[in-house]
Amino acid sequence: MCSRTSLILKMQRQLMPTRIDSEIDFALDGKHHGYLRIPHSVHRSAYGWLPMPAASIRHGQGPVVLLMAGNHGDEYEGQVLLSKIIRTLQPEDITGQLIILPMANFPAALAGRRTSPIDDGNLNRTFPGDANGSPTQMIAHYIEEVLMQRCAVMIDLHSGGSSLLYIPAVQVQLEADGTLSTHIRELAKAFAAPHTQVYVQGLEDRMSEGAARRKGLAYFTTELAGGGMVTPSALEIAERGLSRVLYKVGNLRNAPSDADNPPKTRFVEVAGDEHYCYCQEDGVFEPLVELGDTVVPNQPAARIHFPETPWREPAVAHFKGDGIVVCTRVPGRAQRGDCLFHLGRDWSG
Repeated sequence: MCSRTSLILKMQRQLMPTRIDSEIDFALDGKHHGYLRIPHSVHRSAYGWLPMPAASIRHGQGPVVLLMAGNHGDEYEGQVLLSKIIRTLQPEDITGQLIILPMANFPAALAGRRTSPIDDGNLNRTFPGDANGSPTQMIAHYIEEVLMQRCAVMIDLHSGGSSLLYIPAVQVQLEADGTLSTHIRELAKAFAAPHTQVYVQGLEDRMSEGAARRKGLAYFTTELAGGGMVTPSALEIAERGLSRVLYKVGNLRNAPSDADNPPKTRFVEVAGDEHYCYCQEDGVFEPLVELGDTVVPNQPAARIHFPETPWREPAVAHFKGDGIVVCTRVPGRAQRGDCLFHLGRDWSG
């Protein structure tokens, strides 16, 4: 098949109407919840569908915001927070609309896995998706081509999941000219996580960030601790931060108590390869630094031990660059290519 024909077929697939049916009419005022029905014909259920939970809260004229968690299924802080919002927030509390997906990659979230157990799909590497594809591809297509079309703002709540632990952070990307949008900067300050991590634009257009940019949405994401668990401190940062952001964009009618005096966030730049430390051999990971430590180039980062040959000396991984340790690996067993740490350095752009 020639490249031109392949491109045409790809465009046709992306333009096809979704095959996902919604039990919710997103045009209705009020508070509504139900399922997005993802068709899934398998041996045990010939005409079955996967029940992906969703909610809409709509009242008056105002911005439409898409709130998403469970993009990776083993990241739980956002799933807990958005579930609380669905239960507690009432239409009279807002102006505009919130569209809420607490388990965006439903099969992955149900299984507590980063990727879907059905198609091994990583939703955050699948946009813009495919209306006729696998479940993960259909979900990505629906989010980008149906839900994002209605929205002005998207907030995608991530955390470190089972394999990583972060100092809670907002993540934002620079514009093509190297500047940070004033609007996004103000939203990051309103969320007021301990860190705001700044990245270069265009690293991965298959993420929700790429989808939001294609649709012209204001966007940011988070990394809310992780470690395969939910902690009270990270959840409080997320809950208070999201409330301030929703008030800032004009959704919440009543100001949170600390809206005018949020905590300070520290802007740190994650520059690229020099700020990542990877495992070079299979073994057991012994960290030599803690989250929040400041490190320098060539400083030892970790020892990799070999219990199956315990008389062998451990291998030592070193940092390439300097900065603050903003993220660390959680599982002790590691393989060549696993990320052990990543760093950030103070950014004042």
